[in-house]
Amino acid sequence: MTYEDIKQMNNKELHANLREERKQLQKLQFNHAVSPIENPTKIKASKKVVARMLTEISARKKAENSK
Repeated sequence: MTYEDIKQMNNKELHANLREERKQLQKLQFNHAVSPIENPTKIKASKKVVARMLTEISARKKAENSK
């Protein structure tokens, strides 16, 4: 998911996708701890998506507070 895709989401969709992405990240990390997963770069990519979403959420909050 690119940052442009994230920008186009409304707040409700953004928070729902963030929860879903965090669940997926947790599942990947758990599976990797139990037995190494085939492609560990998926964990890195998932972390980046979560970070992008959190960045957009904080940017929107900052924009609301500055108005």
